[in-house]
Amino acid sequence: MINEIVVISGKGGTGKTTLTASLIPYFEDAVIADCDVDAPDLNILFETKEKYQKSFIGLQKSFLDKSKCIMCKKCYELCKFNAISYEIEISSGKCEGCGLCEYICPASAITMIDTVIGNLSVSETSFGDMVYAKLIPGEDASGKLVAEVRKTAKKIAEEGNKKNILIDGSPGIACNVISSITGAKKVIIVTEATSSGIHDLKRVYELTKKFRLKIYVVINKYDLSLSHSEEIEKYCEEMGIDMALKIPFEKKVVEAITQKKIPSVAERVFFENLGFFEFIKKLKSE
Repeated sequence: MINEIVVISGKGGTGKTTLTASLIPYFEDAVIADCDVDAPDLNILFETKEKYQKSFIGLQKSFLDKSKCIMCKKCYELCKFNAISYEIEISSGKCEGCGLCEYICPASAITMIDTVIGNLSVSETSFGDMVYAKLIPGEDASGKLVAEVRKTAKKIAEEGNKKNILIDGSPGIACNVISSITGAKKVIIVTEATSSGIHDLKRVYELTKKFRLKIYVVINKYDLSLSHSEEIEKYCEEMGIDMALKIPFEKKVVEAITQKKIPSVAERVFFENLGFFEFIKKLKSE
């Protein structure tokens, strides 16, 4: 059974990707996946060699053959998404791919065609294969692209007899996050010691508790507000959540990131003092 570990957060900028990068060197038998398809950046911290890339087909969208159009305007009148103008022009950005216009067109001027919504890449790193994808700006169906990243990572893990998949998930609570955690074994929620951090932690926990997951919470830069950190710890205790790690603000970690170094490698002593390696044992064994 493959041990899938997903790192998520209630919002962007909490240190989710930094923590994921810090874990990777200590899982020698892992496949790496970046499921933050709106803004994938985990690969920036690693020297990667691309193995292959492919386009990903999302929804089908409407295509108009103007030479066949008889301007009956039925498609304009019945489109619920305002994707078709009075002049019978189709806006691909508004089209939801429902297929109604194709169905009702008396001249067969509209057909549904496959649409590329993003690109998926597999690269080689010194710590194993990495799978990541980039959603084309403005496109929908990010959840489907996330699912494809995880599917590809799982296939690579099975073929290579890898025990673990480390996933940098999407922030927030939308469908892309649900796609990131569905079927996983463990989830790490990264939060920060602020009012918004507490609010977003509660939102994302309400989502994750609906799944059969082992949940851990990590407070990043906890010493920026000890009162907020105490509030987070109290909430975790009340909810029965494993308060796994409290990471203080450390300038050396920031410097490591700006130099494209993995923090856990660059600042090993710093992480040893946090109980970081005991946390890794939990992730591997439970």
